[in-house]
Amino acid sequence: MQSLANLKRRIDSTRELHSVVRTMKSLAAVNIRQYEKAVESLAEYSRTVDMALGVVLRHNPDTRIFARVSARKRVGAVVFGSDQGMCGSLNEQVVSHVEKTLGEEVKATGGVPVVCVGERASGLLSDAGLVPGKTRQLPSSISAVTPHVQEILAIIENWRYENDVDHVVLCHALRQSRAAFAPHTVNLLPIDALWLEKRRAQTWDSKSLPFFRMDPDRLFSALIREYLFINIFRAFAESMASENAARLAAMQGAEKNIEELMDDLNGRYHRLRQMSITEELLDIVSGFEALEQN
Repeated sequence: MQSLANLKRRIDSTRELHSVVRTMKSLAAVNIRQYEKAVESLAEYSRTVDMALGVVLRHNPDTRIFARVSARKRVGAVVFGSDQGMCGSLNEQVVSHVEKTLGEEVKATGGVPVVCVGERASGLLSDAGLVPGKTRQLPSSISAVTPHVQEILAIIENWRYENDVDHVVLCHALRQSRAAFAPHTVNLLPIDALWLEKRRAQTWDSKSLPFFRMDPDRLFSALIREYLFINIFRAFAESMASENAARLAAMQGAEKNIEELMDDLNGRYHRLRQMSITEELLDIVSGFEALEQN
């Protein structure tokens, strides 16, 4: 049987662990909101870019839409995982999703160029036969995402010229609720011709029709670059939001288990303490009775 001192030490260490878990839970909840706001802002910005693309495409009905329609030659993948632990099975689920998405491509071509964002997913990808050519850490905050997006765009550009990559996918976790996520794939390149045709056909919301003075081809190229930037930025934001959602769920489970352990330890401590007090009282009574008999 454990001594009172040992139980007290276990209770103190469990209480400290409970405090750490509560702190991590609070940080995860705060971070989720930060990335939620970023995704909401991206939605508005994306709508603005969509409207601008529609204006440029309607400016000249004969504008060619440079979107590939031929069979793909080679696929490149950008995979988003996590750098830190205690986020449940997020990395395992994302990598499993990547395996299912690119499995046939790997068999057909013998390999797929991969860049992994998040060091914990890198090893899992290597075990799955998808060794990342590059591994990058996730940014520490939403304000630090832009340089990482620009780096990913540069890597994709190199793939096109050095690896003959003509299709690029983004694989990341997509948050479903406050504490839930699911793996998700975005077909980044080539640009979907049907999607662009819908932009051309969309109507303008107001009676004042917009106009522009910039060269249409240059403006179209600039808007497509913004479209790519938005999608990669969104993948970063959604991935980091999902990581924190997974961590929040893990911390909620840990907090519940710790509270149950605390209840058990406190119960055992009080029972053992009561037994100790009872034994001391019995010793006192026995001693008193022995004195009376003498």
